[in-house]
Amino acid sequence: MRLFSQNVKVEALKRAPLFESLSKKELAELARVTDDLKVEPGTVLCREGKVGREFFVIVDGTAEVTKGGKHLASRSGGEFVGEIALLTTSKRTATVTATTPLRCFILTQGDFRRVLEENPSVQLKVMKALAERLAADAELQDV
Repeated sequence: MRLFSQNVKVEALKRAPLFESLSKKELAELARVTDDLKVEPGTVLCREGKVGREFFVIVDGTAEVTKGGKHLASRSGGEFVGEIALLTTSKRTATVTATTPLRCFILTQGDFRRVLEENPSVQLKVMKALAERLAADAELQDV
């Protein structure tokens, strides 16, 4: 079921720090392998402690982020959750639950890795974004 145009997906993906340096063509490659979803309130997108294998981009609606049952944040249209699951098979650090009807799209780890293998330029840019993020985190810890 197609809910979103290619342009909507490209613009949404561009907001994720991991993808912000990708060209429109490269973002379109990622957008092509995503799946659109309609989610009912109360649906859990990610469960704390479970291994994550997908990245969610929320287009419409709101989701709550909790850890240990405590509210951490809300995510709504234009925001995303789960980008670390594209890079590693670590366990989710929080639970994300739809609080309203949600329209979103997902990028799975397998599809993401296929795009990286087929597009070395995408792979290089994602690695650079990840390295910059790690360096920034390391600087914060040195303070």
